[in-house]
Amino acid sequence: MKNLQIPRPPIKVLFVCLGNICRSPMAEAVFAHLVKEANLADRFEIDSAGTGDYHIGETAHHGTLEILREKRIPYNGRARQINAANLDYYDYIITMDDANFEDVNAIGKGRAEVRPLLSFAPAQGLTEVPDPYYHGGFDKVFEMVHEACEGLLEHIHKSTFVENKLS
Repeated sequence: MKNLQIPRPPIKVLFVCLGNICRSPMAEAVFAHLVKEANLADRFEIDSAGTGDYHIGETAHHGTLEILREKRIPYNGRARQINAANLDYYDYIITMDDANFEDVNAIGKGRAEVRPLLSFAPAQGLTEVPDPYYHGGFDKVFEMVHEACEGLLEHIHKSTFVENKLS
């Protein structure tokens, strides 16, 4: 019985932006890539959604897909809208800007920890990931998202695997 493995539910992370075609799918893909590199893919369930219904069913913006291809990070998701059930289903709901944060909290309360993505990258000195849909800058957004996703993974590792001794 020394090697008894007790199955653990995956840690569920949802990234949220306005339309779910630029920032949140980028964050979803980057975070999934980091989790895979850390050999923790079986420990996570990662998705993204938008607060609006503008792009439901669409692929990610070509600028997001292009920067992910350049970085050799796969992504093939489709846009969807966040719903009230997500607040209890996910452990973490990570928003891209203040409006997304307010919109998620306006849906209601659940067990998920709702936090802005850039709260995991305080050295950036910013609180919002700019929306490249309007002004471009997907490369700069990628760098911000990547740094913050590294911080998020570190936060989850410390609070889940280290504190609870699940590593």
